[in-house]
Amino acid sequence: MKLTDPTQTLAALIRCRSVTPAEGGALTTLSTMLSELGFANDRVTFSDEGTPDVENLYSRLGTSGPHLMFAGHTDVVPVGDEDAWTQGPFGADIIDGEMYGRGAVDMKGGIACFVSALARVIERSGTPKGSVSLLITGDEEGPSINGTEKLLAYAKAKGETWDAAVVGEPTNPDKMGDMIKIGRRGSLSGTLRVDGVQGHVAYPHLADNPLRGMVSLVEALLDPPLDAGNERFPPSNLEVTSIDTGNTATNVIPARATARFNIRFNDQWTAESLAAALRERLEQAGKATNTRPGREPVRYSVDFDARSSPSFLTRDDALIEALSEAVKQATGQTPALSTTGGTSDARFIKDYCPVVEFGLVGKTMHMVDERVALSDLEILTGVYEKFIEGWFERQSAGAEAR
Repeated sequence: MKLTDPTQTLAALIRCRSVTPAEGGALTTLSTMLSELGFANDRVTFSDEGTPDVENLYSRLGTSGPHLMFAGHTDVVPVGDEDAWTQGPFGADIIDGEMYGRGAVDMKGGIACFVSALARVIERSGTPKGSVSLLITGDEEGPSINGTEKLLAYAKAKGETWDAAVVGEPTNPDKMGDMIKIGRRGSLSGTLRVDGVQGHVAYPHLADNPLRGMVSLVEALLDPPLDAGNERFPPSNLEVTSIDTGNTATNVIPARATARFNIRFNDQWTAESLAAALRERLEQAGKATNTRPGREPVRYSVDFDARSSPSFLTRDDALIEALSEAVKQATGQTPALSTTGGTSDARFIKDYCPVVEFGLVGKTMHMVDERVALSDLEILTGVYEKFIEGWFERQSAGAEAR
């Protein structure tokens, strides 16, 4: 295999059936590639009650600073209906200039391009003057319990520290060069339960329909808006994802209604302050009688998931500028600096060092016929190549200036 060719490195990774939580040979394949480049590899498996064991990989090239981390995951989501794929989901077939396969975009493609970029840098000018590490999990598409969070703590306990990190998640909406992620919104989920009294719909005075109270409470969650956003973040947004009574009869008033919701919030909130504000809204709305004339306040409870994700914003100008310049050189356009989208493992990394994200175009991720243009693989490899060289040059210049 020619490691400087991202088409070859990606094909080798796609052919590994690494559907979460299975390693599927992906970490073994990646370890072999990195060993050829001189990396020292550390494979570690983490366990937790109620979750599957997960294999992870930490690889490092070099022993001195500055230290650049690349982070990602080799696990992929299930293929869904395999018969619906026009090409095998683990075949890495190339049709009309595109490579098909689960993980082509999310995110074996990003890992392959980084490996090929490193191989090119090393072939041209030798190893960087510092250290490069790859922190790769097999648990990003799963519960994210036995992956990056534990791997970071494990590496730190062994004395590892980092100056900056890049996550190779697909960040571009339409074309290469569109967007760099410099932060992420937080995520908080909750469950709202309203108790009523079951009865016959023809005798509502003998019952208490929980859906009437649920209407008032859900309306309070949704309106007014949580905030107006700010320079770096869009407005926080709450979405109700289900309302259920478990009732299959049309002539029975249900005894209980349950709603589930999720909020993607900006840096104006913490999970704790947001939960407190929503509890206050519910408390006020529960006293309303517009949908329940003559009734006592709504009987309800609300619980928020313990595992929330915080919002964060990276403010390391040197890191952001180095990546932005690399993107501009390789694509000819200036990328937007964004905090949109879902959560990623960057939420764990930001506690250890500044982190940004840049990868492929995400249009086909998680879809049937997930695929990537070979031209995009070449562009991303070029971006990473220029970034690696540019970041270390900036670090060296900064050290000389000091």
